[in-house]
Amino acid sequence: MTTPADIAGFITFWRDSTLKERSGSQGHFIALCRLLGVPSPTEIDPHGDWFAFEKGAKKTGGGDGWADVWRRHCFAWEYKGKHKDLAAALRQLQQYALALDNPPLLIVSDMETIEIHTHFTNTVNVTHRLTLEDLANPARLDRLRWAFLEPERLQPSRTREAVTQDAAMLLGGLAQQLRQRGHDPQPVAHFMTRLLFCLFAEDIGLLPDRLFSTLVDASRRSPADFPGLARDLFHAMHQGGRFGFERIAWFNGGLFNDDGCLPLEKADLDTLHSAAALDWSAIEPAIFGTLFERGLDPDKRSQLGAHYTDAASIRRLIEPVIREPLLAEWATVKAAMVRLLAAKKPKRAPAEQALQGFLERLRTFRVLDPACGSGNFLYLALRTLKDIEPGLSLNLLDQAG
Repeated sequence: MTTPADIAGFITFWRDSTLKERSGSQGHFIALCRLLGVPSPTEIDPHGDWFAFEKGAKKTGGGDGWADVWRRHCFAWEYKGKHKDLAAALRQLQQYALALDNPPLLIVSDMETIEIHTHFTNTVNVTHRLTLEDLANPARLDRLRWAFLEPERLQPSRTREAVTQDAAMLLGGLAQQLRQRGHDPQPVAHFMTRLLFCLFAEDIGLLPDRLFSTLVDASRRSPADFPGLARDLFHAMHQGGRFGFERIAWFNGGLFNDDGCLPLEKADLDTLHSAAALDWSAIEPAIFGTLFERGLDPDKRSQLGAHYTDAASIRRLIEPVIREPLLAEWATVKAAMVRLLAAKKPKRAPAEQALQGFLERLRTFRVLDPACGSGNFLYLALRTLKDIEPGLSLNLLDQAG
């Protein structure tokens, strides 16, 4: 039974500790387990099958890595030294997630702060941040205990589709207003794509923190300033450089090859401000195609709002037509690889050739869009192909040595 004195002792020890990441992380985790009344990995799973320190994992995109702690169906956990960059630790975990059975929680800590990032399928990501002092609060300590024993209690109720629908309604209405004022369809569609990109970019860290939202908020007080401010930002994004005191990275791809910007009225900027308040890191990128097409044709209302075509609906076609046949092909290739590797003299080279052949099959796979519309079908088809790729060689070539 954890007592207030136990909690106070934990807080004092780790607040005063000068241990580095390598020397302190496992001690911190074991002490935390004792505080929560949960067995540590070595106590409950000495073989490391489902709860382990230093769990090896293939990185998405290639290469090997290790999660500092892993508990199957609960979390992957990464430590950093005190006051180090926890965002960098989260990025590391995101590279391992697929190889670690896609845990519902990604947790990072610098031994003074613990951040629990929800990672449930098809929900908005939420971050629960706990300082050492928060652990003295029973409700906050219970939240951390749930991560070990009942992670589903941390699952957000709001889905990605719901947030995407809100974004589609707001920005779809803005596109309609611009068309009704007589702006040509191509500039409207191009401008809407730029706005969407900026909203995504600031929420995933490609633009400095809240830069575009701040620009929009400042322009609400003086709408005439918006085109000039936006042009300056678009110009900086085109070639890299400074926007005010912030350094802006170079964005390739041609979206910002010119600094053209449509004027917005106060009501338009209010709408854009409401859209910017949404969590764009949780919004389906398929919205790009939907709103680009809406900018070209304001009569296509069926693609927005209550009639927004969500990812689940599109997958009803993608799953049986693309994913399942490819997985069946992979099962055949995998069986052949197993036979080659299980031979008295394992034939690793032909097995590797079979694997590379299937990867080439994925790389050159072609998809015909049956709608020829917004491109949402093609985007989700591409993501399906990318989801098949990671880990194909795991438990085969790696185990063969």
